[in-house]
Amino acid sequence: MSLDGIRALTVDTGGTVLDWHGGFRDALARAGQRHGIDRDWATLANALRRRSLEAMLNLGQNGPPEYNFDQAHRFCLDALLADEGLDTFDEADRHAIAWEAPHGFAAWPDVKDGLAALRSRLPVVSFTLLSYRLVIDSGRQNGLTWDAILSCEGLGVYKLLPEAYRRAAGMLQLAPEQCLMVACHPFDLDAARDVGFRTALVRRPLEWGPEPPEMPPPGGYDIEVDDFIALAQALEG
Repeated sequence: MSLDGIRALTVDTGGTVLDWHGGFRDALARAGQRHGIDRDWATLANALRRRSLEAMLNLGQNGPPEYNFDQAHRFCLDALLADEGLDTFDEADRHAIAWEAPHGFAAWPDVKDGLAALRSRLPVVSFTLLSYRLVIDSGRQNGLTWDAILSCEGLGVYKLLPEAYRRAAGMLQLAPEQCLMVACHPFDLDAARDVGFRTALVRRPLEWGPEPPEMPPPGGYDIEVDDFIALAQALEG
């Protein structure tokens, strides 16, 4: 792909950069082990993720957001544990799962070197539903460097609302078509494309652990690659 016209990369962070599934699964398993409980922690991790995403997508559509992603992780966890009969998980367990685990999520193996390669060519920005603090902490945890963080927490509206993408481009003093949205989620890329962003799909087949993610047929986006290293190589053309 030619770099003509692209002035910055805006990168989804939750699943594209960070392995939330492994982090939640392991945190739930540790809490279960502490109480002598054995459950399908991978399935519960995915249930927590789905509830959290549902709470965040399009937040701000009907008024100023009343919570951020960290708070959503906590109230979604509390509801999930109640539904699953896991009320024995105490405050320490819940804080470890809903706050400590996400702030320590591991990055996918290709991200650190790939991010550096991308930043050698263009500004690379975290454009995310995640809280500022979560992106800062996970970045330090994994040795990641961003040129900027554009959290929807600060934009005042959340993806997938078109205004979130417009505000992100505006904060960069760019037109939408000068931004390349990088994500593993088709719904994010589709919403960005509708506003005028260029799009790059980075496949993360293990994002949902044993559940394969739903992927559209090939050819729907400007770039489609398997990791950040391949994305950097594609942008050299």
